[in-house]
Amino acid sequence: MRKNFGAKPWTYPQPVFILASYDQSGVPDAMNAAWGGISDGDQLSLCISAGHKTTANILARKAFTVSMATADQRTACDYVGIVSGNDVADKLDKTGWHVTRSEFVDAPLIDELPMAVECRLVSYDPESCRLVGQIVNVSADESVLGDDGKIDPDKLRPLTFDPIHNTYRTLGPVAGHAFRDGAGLK
Repeated sequence: MRKNFGAKPWTYPQPVFILASYDQSGVPDAMNAAWGGISDGDQLSLCISAGHKTTANILARKAFTVSMATADQRTACDYVGIVSGNDVADKLDKTGWHVTRSEFVDAPLIDELPMAVECRLVSYDPESCRLVGQIVNVSADESVLGDDGKIDPDKLRPLTFDPIHNTYRTLGPVAGHAFRDGAGLK
């Protein structure tokens, strides 16, 4: 028997994104955003309110990066989600993170977060808070690449957000391809 919960924003797994941008003076900033995902083959859509410093930065610079939060950086990733750049000017410095300018967009890459999606601003709707970015590049540190040269989730250890219990989780072991692996339907 199923239990009905009504209309809730619950999906699993829900990635934890760290958006990074430069302000008008070139100072890097970052925020935690768990509401978003791929909205087209080459676009990311995120829900971030107009009051965030990051939102203002993105609108001014027309670019941002989206790093995958990792288990190793959980505390710093949570910090940039709780503390506002509008209130703490050196928010990014307090995390201990370092940045490198993206080669592809006018935004910082966070060195301690090994995978990032680099985006050019497509649109922002302040009423719905929907931010859309065109994916220009995906970059990953070699430390999270597998033998096949692709990103290995076991090495990346991305955080997911559990909206029901308001906590972070990591991904579990590989379950396989099932049908492709020979499992039949009954």
